[in-house]
Amino acid sequence: MSSIITYCSHCYVKNRMNLSRPPQEARCGRCHHPLIDLTPVVATDANFEALIASDIPVVIDFWASWCGPCLQFAPTFNAVATELEPRFRFAKLDTEKESNLAARFAIRSIPSLLVFQRGQVIAQRSGALPASLFRQWLETLPRAS
Repeated sequence: MSSIITYCSHCYVKNRMNLSRPPQEARCGRCHHPLIDLTPVVATDANFEALIASDIPVVIDFWASWCGPCLQFAPTFNAVATELEPRFRFAKLDTEKESNLAARFAIRSIPSLLVFQRGQVIAQRSGALPASLFRQWLETLPRAS
């Protein structure tokens, strides 16, 4: 039986997901909600480490409410998240509310997209993208083995 580790979309606890079953059937061992359900989730200091520890790449949009390009990119991010989940997981991090995390990753320009896998940054890009380029960028990323 092959499995991977990812987080629950509801309680953010790390769970083992059996790859021999459809991802839609996976349930959280703690809260019993579907593991992959809500997308994108809200990244906070409290759940951040659990989010980025996923074996599935996690795309985090670092944004702010006062940023025009961030607000314009939000519907694109949400649409691509809905389309590509569960091959990728998606989260949004408000840099105003979570300034310590923005500083930790030296976010100087927003929106900024960081892709994590198993706790490591595997890709980073700044600026809003059209949906087709965003999707293409994600699908060409190397995956950690």
